[in-house]
Amino acid sequence: MRGTLLMAVLVGGLLLGARLQAQATGPVARIGYLAPSPALSAVDRSRLETLRASLRQLGWVEGSNLLIETRHAGPDPQRQRALAAELKGLGVALIVAPGTITIRAAHEGAPGLPVVMVNAGDPVGSGFVASLARPGGDLTGTSAAGEEVLGKQVELLRAAVPQLKRIVVLMNSANPANDFYFRAMAVRAAAIGVSLERVNVASPNELDPAIERARGGGLLVVGDPMFADMRVRIVGLAQRFQVPAIYGNARLFIDAGGLMSYLSPDNWHWRSAASFIDRILKGAKPRDLPVEQPTQFELIINLKTAQALGLTIPQSLLLRADEVIQ
Repeated sequence: MRGTLLMAVLVGGLLLGARLQAQATGPVARIGYLAPSPALSAVDRSRLETLRASLRQLGWVEGSNLLIETRHAGPDPQRQRALAAELKGLGVALIVAPGTITIRAAHEGAPGLPVVMVNAGDPVGSGFVASLARPGGDLTGTSAAGEEVLGKQVELLRAAVPQLKRIVVLMNSANPANDFYFRAMAVRAAAIGVSLERVNVASPNELDPAIERARGGGLLVVGDPMFADMRVRIVGLAQRFQVPAIYGNARLFIDAGGLMSYLSPDNWHWRSAASFIDRILKGAKPRDLPVEQPTQFELIINLKTAQALGLTIPQSLLLRADEVIQ
C-alpha cells in the first residue's frame, strides 16, 4: 500500500512538473531563414549564431519557445521562391531574408507573410517598401549602405591608388538594386576624375573574364551573396591579374586576403534583425516598423595584400582605417 501511494505521488509530481514546464515555456514561435547559399556555410553559421544570441537576449530561446526553420536555396531565385512557399506552408510567423534577390524571392514566394529584410539594397527603389520611415506593407528590416557610402568606396580605392583612372564595378546581374548602386558610384567617380565600367555577371563561370577586364585599373566588388560565396576565388583572381580591389563587405573578403573593404559590420544587420523579429512575434506589423540604416562603417586595409600587389598605401589613408592588417 505504501509503495502504491509513493508511486502515485511520484507520478503526480512528474505530471505536475510537466504541466508547469509547459506553462513556463508557453507556445513555440516558428520563423523561417531563407539563405542564398546552396548549403550551410561558415558565413551562415556566423550569421545564425549572431541572430540566435541576439534573440536569446530578447527572451527567444531556440528549443524552448523558438524554432528556426532554415532553407538553403542557392542563388537561383526560382528555387528561393519555392522554398519561401514551403516555409509559409510550415506555418512560420515570418521569413528572414538576407540580400536584395532573396528578399524579393521571399516576398514573391510567400505573399502576405512578414519578411524581415537583412541588408536590402535600395528597398524603396526595389519596391519593397513605400518609404524607409513608413514601409506600408509586409516587409521591413535593415537596408544596405546609402548613396554617400557607395560613393565613398570609389573614393577610398582612388585614395589607395592615386594614379587610378578606371574602375570596373562587378555586379550580380540578377540584383535589382544595381542601377541604384551604380548611379551613386558614378556621381562620386565623375567628381574625382575616375571612369567606371559596369560589368554584370550571371554566374560564377563569368568571373574570370569579368575581373580580367579590370587589368590596368581597379576593381570594386558590390556586396552580394553570390560574390560572398565566391570570395576566395574573386580575391585570387584580383591578385592573379594584379588588380587593386575594394569590396562591399566589411570583413569577409579581407579574411580571404582582399586588399580593402568598406561597409557596415555584418553583425549589426543580424542584431538588428533580431529586434525586428522580436517585435513582429509580439504583434507589431512590418508596415509600422521603420527600416533601419547602418550608421557605422568599417574601413579595413590589408597591407600584406598591398605588398603582394606592389602597392604603397598612403599614410594618410592608413590613419583613416579602422583596422590595418600587417
